Amino acid sequence: MRTNHTSRQRGAALIVGLIMLVLITLTVVVAFNVSISNLKSVGNMQTRNEAVAAANRAIEEVAASLLPPNADGSPSMVAPTATVSLVDINNDGKTDYTVQVAAPTCARVTKASGGGGGTTTGPGGITGGGSTSGSGLTALPDQYNAVWDISTTVTDAATGGSTAVRQGVRVLMSQAQFEAFCP
Repeated sequence: MRTNHTSRQRGAALIVGLIMLVLITLTVVVAFNVSISNLKSVGNMQTRNEAVAAANRAIEEVAASLLPPNADGSPSMVAPTATVSLVDINNDGKTDYTVQVAAPTCARVTKASGGGGGTTTGPGGITGGGSTSGSGLTALPDQYNAVWDISTTVTDAATGGSTAVRQGVRVLMSQAQFEAFCP
């Protein structure tokens, strides 16, 4: 009778061992799947951050060229236009992102200065003077602080995914520019 009892115990040990192997295998498979999804999330965040950096670069280029003065110092009367910027983030000679910049639009304007020493109230109730009294200047041309809205759409060349980025840029404008671009 002893031999019978010992063989039953060996069979139970085999079944318990197989169950433990299945549980360990399932644990490894779940851990592998979690690590893959985390890796994809990190990759997506890196791609998004690169796309935002590409958009910021294009926005800086547009902001630098927004209503620059003419060669003779007179105010530019050339309306801002839409542009496309091809960005190579990793400097491998291939375009990584295409940044489409919509034509900048004048979003908000406040009067910055004027002749005669008047004051203007800007956003948030901040009052500032455009005073020329005591400066020897009798009349300055009217100037305006304009906030321009620059909107971009960045497309990843490899995946086709896109990201939108918007930014406001402040520009000091003359009366003629104000009347032409910010009706």
